[in-house]
Amino acid sequence: MSSGQGGPHSLAFRVMRLCKPSFQVDPIPLLLDPSDLIVGEDIFDDPIAAAQLPRLLHHSQVSSSDSSDLSYRSRFLLHHPSDSIGLSGLLVLPQAFGAIYLGETFCSYISINNSSNFDVRDIIIKAEMQTERQRLLLLDTSKSPVESIRAGGRYDFIVEHDVKELGAHTLVCTALYYDGDGERKYLPQFFKFIVANPLSVRTKVRVVKEITFLEACIENHTKSNLFMDQVEFEPAQHWSAKILKADEHHSDKYSQTRKTFKSPILIKSGGGIHNYLYQLKSHGSAQTKVEGSNILGKLQITWRTNLGEPGRLQTQQIMGTPIIQKDIELHVVEVPSAIKLERPFSLHLKLANETDKELGPFEVWLSQDDSREEKKVVINGLQTVVLPRVEAFGSTDFHLNLISTQLGVQRITGITVFNTREKQTYDPLPDLEIFVDLD
Repeated sequence: MSSGQGGPHSLAFRVMRLCKPSFQVDPIPLLLDPSDLIVGEDIFDDPIAAAQLPRLLHHSQVSSSDSSDLSYRSRFLLHHPSDSIGLSGLLVLPQAFGAIYLGETFCSYISINNSSNFDVRDIIIKAEMQTERQRLLLLDTSKSPVESIRAGGRYDFIVEHDVKELGAHTLVCTALYYDGDGERKYLPQFFKFIVANPLSVRTKVRVVKEITFLEACIENHTKSNLFMDQVEFEPAQHWSAKILKADEHHSDKYSQTRKTFKSPILIKSGGGIHNYLYQLKSHGSAQTKVEGSNILGKLQITWRTNLGEPGRLQTQQIMGTPIIQKDIELHVVEVPSAIKLERPFSLHLKLANETDKELGPFEVWLSQDDSREEKKVVINGLQTVVLPRVEAFGSTDFHLNLISTQLGVQRITGITVFNTREKQTYDPLPDLEIFVDLD
């Protein structure tokens, strides 16, 4: 059996990439309206000249459309308004592999041609896609070889491959066959191309109180516009996500149409960007949260190019602030709607045990901050509230009696929990703002 380097071969592979055609752009860069050559902007200032306008326009249109004019003096004239677009109405098939991007489907039309004067027999054809990491089989006729290809004939087939890796790719086409002399020959051919990244995704994560906000900025690196069909965030377990959009004021007449047809978002070629904002909330219970886990989820992105060529990408897991498992959580359940100056009010709180063991008993008080300033909101009555033991993953509700000594917006600061058995002080409750009014 001879290899591809041993001598001439009867067969040869020809490869053409199958993708959407492109528009043929007219090479003439600028066309003129015939009337612009004979009509000035001030023609309507003269009533006599304005009266002659229809005759002048008719004469210019007839003369510019005269097919017997061999001087081609009308080749720069605009005969129809659509001619100004510069498109001839024709589509052009791809002349080369062109730019291939991550997330697209590479589709190729492969033809193996017999250029000899005799038939070849028992052809085993293989097509493989080789990347830096792996080698994937796209076509294999080993179990059912092609019986023969006549002299001057060909055998055609189509292969597809979902592009999931960046960098150098090689389409490897091989043929094992018997030539006219009965010699077994092996033909390898290689077609190389580079896969580029069509877009970049930059993310920012911010936490406001107990709500996490994720901002995703998508930038288009291709030479064509991208129409984003879907940019969906798939949250990780125990997270929920909602996309935030600017308020849109549209009439009810088109509301049903908008629900049926969702208009894609355009990201222009050569560096166009679009920002998406998601609101994330954690809804897992204490038993299901994993300490130290900071995986928020990932983005699913689908798009189409100008002529509908699809693409799809999935980002890696987006990381947020690591979750620190606390032994206890102190929550505000209810704040009175009306708080009066120097009148006692009750703050409803809940203490939750986030561990798998019983904790307590506890004491709750208002601690003094480092500034040593006099507090505007203080405890009314006993300065320490005693709470019983709390069972594993359980909770207990209690009320803290307070009183404000000043009007306006005041802060309740330093609500601290102390475990009397383990002699442990937990982080205080974040500052809480209230409004104090007169009677």
